[in-house]
Amino acid sequence: MHVLVIGGGIGGLTTALSLHAAGIGCTVAESAAELRPLGVGINVQPHAVRELTELGLGGRLAGIGVATSFQTYADRFGGTILALPRGRAAGYRWPQYSVHRGALQMLLLDAVRERLGPEAVRTGLCFEDVVEGSDGVVASLRDVRTGEALGLASDVLVGADGVHSAVRARLHPDGGPLLWNGVRMWRGITESEPFLDGSTLAVVGSNRSCKFVAYPVSADRRRINWVAEVKTGDGGEVPAADWSREGALEEVLPHFADWRLPWLDVPGLLAGAGRILEYPMVDRDPLPSWGRGRVTLLGDAAHPMYPVGSNGGSQAVLDARVLARSLAASGPVEGLAAYEQERRTATTPLVLANREMPMERIIALVGERAPLGFGDVSEVLTAEEIAEMAAGQRRMTDTDVTLLNERPSWSVVRDARGRGAGTGD
Repeated sequence: MHVLVIGGGIGGLTTALSLHAAGIGCTVAESAAELRPLGVGINVQPHAVRELTELGLGGRLAGIGVATSFQTYADRFGGTILALPRGRAAGYRWPQYSVHRGALQMLLLDAVRERLGPEAVRTGLCFEDVVEGSDGVVASLRDVRTGEALGLASDVLVGADGVHSAVRARLHPDGGPLLWNGVRMWRGITESEPFLDGSTLAVVGSNRSCKFVAYPVSADRRRINWVAEVKTGDGGEVPAADWSREGALEEVLPHFADWRLPWLDVPGLLAGAGRILEYPMVDRDPLPSWGRGRVTLLGDAAHPMYPVGSNGGSQAVLDARVLARSLAASGPVEGLAAYEQERRTATTPLVLANREMPMERIIALVGERAPLGFGDVSEVLTAEEIAEMAAGQRRMTDTDVTLLNERPSWSVVRDARGRGAGTGD
C-alpha cells in the first residue's frame, strides 16, 4: 500500500511517520516551495506526546519544548482564579509541552526525511483534483514554480492541507464557510524574564472582552509566546483567514495598555515582539462525513476548531496514528471508513465544546463581580462555579488520565516479513 498525503504540516508529517512505522509507503506533497520554521507557539497535550514518543521522538520533543506545569487562569489584575496542574503533574505518564510550532514542524520533517528518504516530501506541488478508480487514486498536482501539471498515483489520498484544504473543497464543495466568532487574535514571541514558576501557561481575562495568553517556548523560559484576544465584532462568515497576516502594535496595544500584572508586563510583551501576526478566531461546522472511498481528510482539513482548548495540533497527531493503525488492519477502503468513524466521533464534540467556550462565562463573572480585583477567589466565585470551570477545561482539552495511561498502544505490530498486523500492547 502507498499513501499520498497532501500537506506537510504537523498532521501530514506525523501521518508519514505513522504510516512508515506501520510498514505503509507514503509520499507527502506540499504546496510551499520550501518548508521553513514559521509560526508561533503551540501546546502538545499528553495524548499527543504519547504518540510522538511511541514514534521514537520523545527525546527530540523534550529538547525543543517546555514541560508545562500549570494552566493558570487569572483576572486582568493577576489574581488567580484557578490553577490546574498539567502533564505529569496531573497524573499523566507523559508531559504537556509548550513549543514553537515551526520547531515542531522541522523536527517532524527531519524525522520523515531520515526514515522515509529525502524524496518523501515533495515541495512546490499544489493539489488540484483527484480521480478514484477501483484499485487506487490519481491526484492532479501542479508545480507552483514551473506551472507543470503532473499526476501521482497511490492507493489512498489524505488531505492534511489545513483550514483552507483544497482536498476538502473537492470532496465537499458545499462543506460550509469559515465562521468567525468576532474575536481577533494577535500573536507574537518576546524575549522577557520568566514569569511565575517559569513553566506555566497563563490565561488572563476573558475573550468576551479582552484576554491574554502567555507561555514560554524555550529551554531558558525567556522566549514568551503570547496571544492577545479581543472581541471586535459580531462575527459571521469570512472568505479566508491567513495565519501569516502581519498585525500592528497600534491595533492591539490600546486594549492592554494598563495590564501590568504583579508577575507579567503585558504591554511590555506586546511592544517587545519582533513580529506580530493577526488572525480571526474561526472554525467550520462539523461535516457529516470526511471522505469517500480511498480519499479522506485529517487535522484542520477535517475538523478546524477554535484554538481555545490548545488541542487542535494534538488532535491531528491522534488522527495520524489512528489512520495508520486502521489502514494496516483493514486496507484502503475499509481502513479509511474505520478511521473516520473513530476520529470523527472523537473530534466533533471537541469542535462544539471549543465553540461553546465553557470557561469564558465563569471568567467573565469574575470581572463583573470584582471589577477592581479580588483578594481570594472564594470571595468572588462559589465552589460549584470553580468546579464548572475545571470541568469545562477538561472537556475541551483533556483525555481521562487512567484511560490514556492504561490503554494499549496504537503502534502497529509488524510480522517477520515487515507487514502490518494490527495493534500492539
